[in-house]
Amino acid sequence: MIHVYLDDFRKCPHGFVLAKSAEECKQLIDGETIDILSLDYDLGWGQPTGYEVVHHLIQSGKYPRRIYLHTSSAPGRQQMYHALTGHIPADVQLFGGPMPQMLLDEVSEAARR
Repeated sequence: MIHVYLDDFRKCPHGFVLAKSAEECKQLIDGETIDILSLDYDLGWGQPTGYEVVHHLIQSGKYPRRIYLHTSSAPGRQQMYHALTGHIPADVQLFGGPMPQMLLDEVSEAARR
């Protein structure tokens, strides 16, 4: 089981697999079992956004256990959150903001073992 961090700009937290584009993230979703998925919205000028990844989750029905929305785009966060709340299974946790430091520390420590 892996943790995935979708972002084209920010540094990837330790213990996460970085996806720099929506396409890379969708490939990881299709090919891996994901525990934590942290999504950015804006992924570069003219590039597909994190909403495309959300749409892929909904279409494929393949969800991680936990989803965080670390984007700084308020409209993008709202769009992704709204789409997901109407479709995610009851056992998937959705958080409308970034991962707390305590969780980042836990993942980093586990990756060191």
